[in-house]
Amino acid sequence: MTTPDIAWPRRTERLELRLPTAESLDEVMVWRNDPDVTRWLIRTVVEPEAFRSAWLASVADPTDHAAVVHLDGTAIGIASVEVRDGLGQREGDEPWHGVEGSLGYTFAPAYAGKGLATEVASALLDLAFDELGLLRVTAGCFAANTASWRVMEKLGMRREQHGVRDSWHAELGWIDGYTYGILAEEWAARSFGR
Repeated sequence: MTTPDIAWPRRTERLELRLPTAESLDEVMVWRNDPDVTRWLIRTVVEPEAFRSAWLASVADPTDHAAVVHLDGTAIGIASVEVRDGLGQREGDEPWHGVEGSLGYTFAPAYAGKGLATEVASALLDLAFDELGLLRVTAGCFAANTASWRVMEKLGMRREQHGVRDSWHAELGWIDGYTYGILAEEWAARSFGR
């Protein structure tokens, strides 16, 4: 897979997405392990040094397009698109190689409910389809995480899977999970009028 040169930082209407740095990740760690943040994450509490190392390593990984989200110079979120192979028969040509992305986003609690996740996820879908040339992008969440799936629906993503009690939640036990997806042509049609 050949990865195009991606320009960073990236601007949205209100935000700036920057490559992770040790300093910005220190800012993220101020709120990353907050119970209001970890409540709906698969990876709940993280060890700070391992977290920093993984995010710093993403800068050199051509399949991991991770960013720290800044508002007026303050690190308020993290987001990423991870490129992976699609499902396909492993014979002959490899049209399935590196065509799918997985979208993720996490924000400090003080910035929830302001449309910032939608703004960032939209910018990452632009990156995924317009610059990385992906065929489709998916995102998942616990079904009870209404704020997250509403972001996906605002972006025009469709609910492709409703897993019944397929997701373990440390506090709630086995609960339902959702997977959403969108194709490049669907994003292009939706984005045409923007």
